[in-house]
Amino acid sequence: MIKKDSSTECWEKQEMTEEWIRLAQTNTERINFIMPFTFKQLGDVSGKKILDIGCGEGGYSREFAKKNAIVTGIDCAESAIKYCENKAKEENLEITYHVRNSCDLYGISDNTFDIVLSSMMLMDCEDLDGTVKEITRVLKHGGKLFASVLHPCFAVNGDGIGRLDTGIDRKVVVSNYYYPKERVEPIVKEGTMPVIWRHRTLQDYIKIFIKCGLTIIDLNEPVPTEEQEKISMMMAWLRKIPIFLFWELKK
Repeated sequence: MIKKDSSTECWEKQEMTEEWIRLAQTNTERINFIMPFTFKQLGDVSGKKILDIGCGEGGYSREFAKKNAIVTGIDCAESAIKYCENKAKEENLEITYHVRNSCDLYGISDNTFDIVLSSMMLMDCEDLDGTVKEITRVLKHGGKLFASVLHPCFAVNGDGIGRLDTGIDRKVVVSNYYYPKERVEPIVKEGTMPVIWRHRTLQDYIKIFIKCGLTIIDLNEPVPTEEQEKISMMMAWLRKIPIFLFWELKK
């Protein structure tokens, strides 16, 4: 039975799955920036055993399978996993899916995966410590975790970090980096399903990585290309201020 906590309660609802599927398939930054950068960093994954943790609607899992990786996807939402399974079947892709809380990957053996991908997920976990412990457990020795998060220093976190002005001239204003409150609101302005937003500092992440036995081997605050800049105002603004942070860690 899946371990329940505030994270699963937010994300396991059928309505949340339906909203996330819509957003995942239309969000400009995810499609044109986060996903392409992630695939570039991972390189050739043919024959690699990959765990897509917090797989959502399965976009990464399906692409890995098309690249001849051996893929397992996990998510806390049963409705999301059902969607993933149906899509994989439609596209004739062999992917293993499980309903799991990221902090309790029961039934998955130690030292199994060459790569664990955690795309824009770690900041959503109630139990970050438990999640990173489980990721480390199921990684092979020498295996890598590729993780992206909202940048702790620049992403909006309610009462701690906000925005002034509009458009390309927006500025980041920091009033409380260390002790912002959790907040509950939709993923994006046009969304309707509330989720819990959590802010963690850079040292929060780093101390847990070290505690769990992971070594940081790369860190990126990628800048959109000139071509990507033309896609939207947000993409252009990302050439000035990083909102996404990408970690590469090794067991």
